[in-house]
Amino acid sequence: MVYPTNIEVKIGFDEIRQMLKAGCLSPLGQELAGGLAFSTQADEVNERLSRTREFRRLLEEQEDFPLTYFFDVRMAVARLRLENTHIEVDELFDMRRSLGTIGEMVKRLAPTNFVDKDELADDENEAKVPYPALYRLADGVATFPTLLQRIDQILDKYGHIRDNASPKLAEVRRELSRTEGNISRILYNILKVAQSEGVVEKDVTPTLRDGRLVIPVAPGLKRKIKGIVHDESATGKTVFIEPTEVVEANNRIRELESEERQEIVRILTVLASHIRPHVKEILDSYHFMARIDFIQACVKLADRLEAIEPEVKAEPHIDWIRAVHPLLKIKNTRQTEPKDVVPLDIMLTSEKRILVISGPNAGGKSVCLKTVGLLQYMLQCGLSIPVSERSVTGIFNDIMIDIGDEQSLENDLSTYSSHLLNMKNMIRQAGNGTLILIDEFGTGTEPQIGGAIAEAVLEQFCRREAYGVITTHYQNLKHFADSHEGVVNGAMLYDRHEMRPLFQLAIGRPGSSFAIEIARKIGLPETVIDRASAIVGTDYIQSDKYLQDIVRDKRYWENKRQNIHQREKDMEKTISRYEADLQEVEQQRRNILKKAREEAEELLRESNRRIENAIREIREKQAEKEETRRIRQELKAFEATVSEADKQENDGKIARKIAQIQQRKERHAKRKAEKAKNQEKAVEALRNATATPASDRCPEVGDMVRIKGLTSVGRLEQHDGKMATVIFGDMRTKMRLNRLEPATAASDTNGSSTATATTRNEELAERLTSHSISHETRKTIDDHKKNFRQDLDVRGMRGDEALSAVQYFIDDAILVGVARVRILHGKGNGILRQLIRDYLATVPNVTHYADEHVQFGGAGITVVDF
Repeated sequence: MVYPTNIEVKIGFDEIRQMLKAGCLSPLGQELAGGLAFSTQADEVNERLSRTREFRRLLEEQEDFPLTYFFDVRMAVARLRLENTHIEVDELFDMRRSLGTIGEMVKRLAPTNFVDKDELADDENEAKVPYPALYRLADGVATFPTLLQRIDQILDKYGHIRDNASPKLAEVRRELSRTEGNISRILYNILKVAQSEGVVEKDVTPTLRDGRLVIPVAPGLKRKIKGIVHDESATGKTVFIEPTEVVEANNRIRELESEERQEIVRILTVLASHIRPHVKEILDSYHFMARIDFIQACVKLADRLEAIEPEVKAEPHIDWIRAVHPLLKIKNTRQTEPKDVVPLDIMLTSEKRILVISGPNAGGKSVCLKTVGLLQYMLQCGLSIPVSERSVTGIFNDIMIDIGDEQSLENDLSTYSSHLLNMKNMIRQAGNGTLILIDEFGTGTEPQIGGAIAEAVLEQFCRREAYGVITTHYQNLKHFADSHEGVVNGAMLYDRHEMRPLFQLAIGRPGSSFAIEIARKIGLPETVIDRASAIVGTDYIQSDKYLQDIVRDKRYWENKRQNIHQREKDMEKTISRYEADLQEVEQQRRNILKKAREEAEELLRESNRRIENAIREIREKQAEKEETRRIRQELKAFEATVSEADKQENDGKIARKIAQIQQRKERHAKRKAEKAKNQEKAVEALRNATATPASDRCPEVGDMVRIKGLTSVGRLEQHDGKMATVIFGDMRTKMRLNRLEPATAASDTNGSSTATATTRNEELAERLTSHSISHETRKTIDDHKKNFRQDLDVRGMRGDEALSAVQYFIDDAILVGVARVRILHGKGNGILRQLIRDYLATVPNVTHYADEHVQFGGAGITVVDF
């Protein structure tokens, strides 16, 4: 890559590097930040960005991720390669804590289950390897649990050598503690005597000088205490005396301390022999720690700049949306009144490779140029950049910059000569993977020839298919951009009314320098401005004015386009809202239809209940089953109608379906009324038919009789004027005599009676037939008689269950024609008994009900008479 050696200074990357170093936790990361290099490999850049992206997510998901004890002890570890060397205690303590951090980090980044390296990219293993880029970084890094355990046997949690690190060390320290205690007692006794004699002040205590315990004494009284003078204070008013009684003891302490140090060195030397085989792996693990330190610094910088990690394409490409200059953003936020940085939309593609930016001075052209250079350089160093997530980025092989004044007295270079030298190097090295950044292209010499040379150089860049961003004021370069493929004009916008730059880049048209307007705003005399306009000529002034008008119109239409774009967004939101409303309406439609179906089902259940009641009434009043069949057919027809409505659920015509359902309800109500009317007529006719007396003669014993309204014939076995015993087939039953009528004449001689009875029976049969009383109904009644039992047990049932059972039982009893039945309900609290008797009081056929005789159950049984 060919670019000036001070490129980082020119585009501001040196400040970015300093911020990275400041964010590191140790010299380990700072070293990597200092050596951060520009990369031309898309895979490498994407890998760096992936690490930053994953580490940001890791810190969000694991708040306790270990980021402490980042100590750099590589020099101490490297020193252990030599035999008979050791590591100092404080260095050992730092190494133990940092190796513990490394082990914990490797553990956190490892996959949840073992996964083959070649399968890391598989989607099914994504959950097992939540941070694949960081895992690849940590893969192969050694951890040393056994070594850490051995260090923990030597050091305590405060980093001190344990007393039990070796038996000899424990013995030496016990002896040292005992000797120090003896010295302390002797000194305090001497000090107490000296204080009592007035030799030493009352508040004086023993102190330490050169590792020996001494007593502070005034110089005039130093001969009062026998001993060795070791030192005196800076003012000379105090001397420090070691009493003779403790000299030997202090010497012993010195010896013990020397023995302690020798034993500690021996322990550390032995430990070093265990560390020495792992020196290379330990240094590699510290390199891993350095990279983690650097990555967390990258995350801090990205958060500070509100930057992202985009996906980088392997070919040259710039399509940045809302790009911001990082240093300008930080500078504006540090001000007393923070300002917002105007973002830029910049595009360099294979169709539009070179962007020629024009516009007024102090309008943001150089900032735009440096923004491209700095962000692209940061990106290819693997750092996050402050752009929108919709941006597209690529890779360049070279970045060449010509910004500022490169004049040099030593090299005999003028300003323009330095620019020409840079142009020569750029033309020589430029290719289709080169990004060229030139500020104030062609300046530094006579404008006409400078513009011509700049145009010729630009033509060479086009031939070599280089990419670039160039700022200029030359009209010929603007015309060149309009007339050549691959080159496009860009303008930094300027507000003519308020006479201030807008710092917005508009691609697709040239910009005006607004030189006359700026000169007038600064306050240059109007005569000077008029003279300058005359020198330039009206054509140039008019062309510049036209250009300004174009810029104004372009801004107007750009605002219109933005408004239309905003309206499109609003329309999309409205459409989305309408779609949501339609979905809600559809759901409401389904709910309405569901409710309608539920109502229909409820209607069906109600119909079923009424049909069952009608059947029960038919049973009671001997109506034929044809009426029941007709009712059930109508019910099935209604069910078919409701099912048809259910099949048409998705027709989308809610109102019409509701109307149809309503009409069906009305038709059903009408049919129901007609059916009730017909049923009432049938019941009335049945009552009239059964009320007609069959004979005025009272049946006698031996006569063939039948129950009024029924056709089953039995023989009257006996009667007492009120109750009668009748034999129907194999069944003998008792009932009231007035419920019976003769079935045939008592003798053949009674012809008139037989004829009368026969005539009456034929009339009754005709009436019953006219009201659809079928043989099936008669057969049903006969079956009930055969299977009927006169006792009902409802004990243990709930109230509603017992009442329902009693209702059916009483209906069957009336149908069969028994005179008495018994209901076993038990005593309890009497609730079930009262509930049943309340019901019996409403049944017309029941003539009497009471408790059973106490001998047969008493209040626990209700006897019912008909």
